[in-house]
Amino acid sequence: MPLSFVVSPVMLGTHDLALFVVSGLLLNITPGADSLYIATRSITQGVKAGVVAALGIGLGCYVHIFAAALGLSAVLATSTAAFTFVKLVGAAYLVYVGLSLLRTRPALAQSLGTVAAAPLRTVFTQGFLTNVLNPKVALFFLAFVPQFIDPSAPNKPLAFFFLGVIFNFNGTLWCLFLAWAAARLSSFRVGRHIATWLGRSVGAVFIYLGVRLALTKQG
Repeated sequence: MPLSFVVSPVMLGTHDLALFVVSGLLLNITPGADSLYIATRSITQGVKAGVVAALGIGLGCYVHIFAAALGLSAVLATSTAAFTFVKLVGAAYLVYVGLSLLRTRPALAQSLGTVAAAPLRTVFTQGFLTNVLNPKVALFFLAFVPQFIDPSAPNKPLAFFFLGVIFNFNGTLWCLFLAWAAARLSSFRVGRHIATWLGRSVGAVFIYLGVRLALTKQG
């Protein structure tokens, strides 16, 4: 391949790519709302639902990547009104998802051996919105990624997008593994009452995360 067609991280204005990848993987495996959602859908609906949830979350992450690359995430860091609006919308959605899991009917769970299933389109949409409506994700990109971009980079948005894609690609691989692993756990025949308890427990955690997000102050 001609050298003129080879694009290296250095040419894009990034540095310490290996450190970025390792740090990103460590951050990806840290449990959070996304991981909880994927694991719950996989255990209660199967690996397909977990994969769909992971893909929805991955697509939501691209929204933050594009926004941060274009400098829109800076608005969340500097505008109290914008941060508060996105924060409250995200918190309300987390509470909504939590309440929907809490409302699982025992009779239905006993008849299906699992918590109430949702259509895959709903699973995807919930995963997407759970990620998009969390301003902390946008602020994370704004704080983490620029550390690996050279101040003299010729095209900072392109460098940011390049690193964001790497981070999200690795994160999506982890989420897909999490979906598979959680589904394998369910193959050990999680009892009907355990499945119901799981859905309601995660629902309570989502409500807690929503309340905590609502109380988050602008950094």
